[in-house]
Amino acid sequence: MAKILIIEDEISIAELEKDYLELSGFDVDMEHEGISGLKKALEVEYDLIILDLMLPGMDGFEICRKIREEKDVPVLMVSAKKDDIDKIRGLGLGADDYVTKPFSPSELVARVKAHLARYERLVGSNVQKNDTVEIRGLKIDKTARRVWVNGEERQFTTKEFDLLTFLAENPNHVYSKDELFRRIWDMESIGDIATVTVHIKKIREKIEFDTAKPQYIETIWGVGYRFKV
Repeated sequence: MAKILIIEDEISIAELEKDYLELSGFDVDMEHEGISGLKKALEVEYDLIILDLMLPGMDGFEICRKIREEKDVPVLMVSAKKDDIDKIRGLGLGADDYVTKPFSPSELVARVKAHLARYERLVGSNVQKNDTVEIRGLKIDKTARRVWVNGEERQFTTKEFDLLTFLAENPNHVYSKDELFRRIWDMESIGDIATVTVHIKKIREKIEFDTAKPQYIETIWGVGYRFKV
């Protein structure tokens, strides 16, 4: 049974989320304050964390940053803030998804299931020999989920790694943001394709010598992205 942590200061919302998730077979804990929520997230092994943005004591941005420093657990950030800048900041800090309030409990459950299913497929692989992709100084170890650029290891979040690997394994093919969202996030009708733009930006910052003149991931204006070989 997957174990989920909800960090949400509005108790009625947290309890509603908990009820729906438990009805779907999940084991759910709740915290209603930022500092105690972070402590729980770091001390207990959770399969997924639902993180509110506005919290007493410590906001969701800071909590997400601290979680990412120590763990690679899927994080779904939720907020009443609809501004793109908040979505970009949250995703840039390593959140796997950003859900804007109000949202239906069934939508939340669908997102949780999609993220857990993908994560379980990734970590549950029993590949015995490390599978690597190497292109012009970029080395991707798919088995160990590690990346090196000219011999220097770089750290990637789960979705950053998935997106980079997919593009590198399918070079010279132009993919739209919608296609990449469907393939990497396993969701078609829910979510925000701005997520793809943010993740491409973060990947470029880690692998490109000059992000203004990328040598790996090329933007095809009005269409999408292509990995150059």
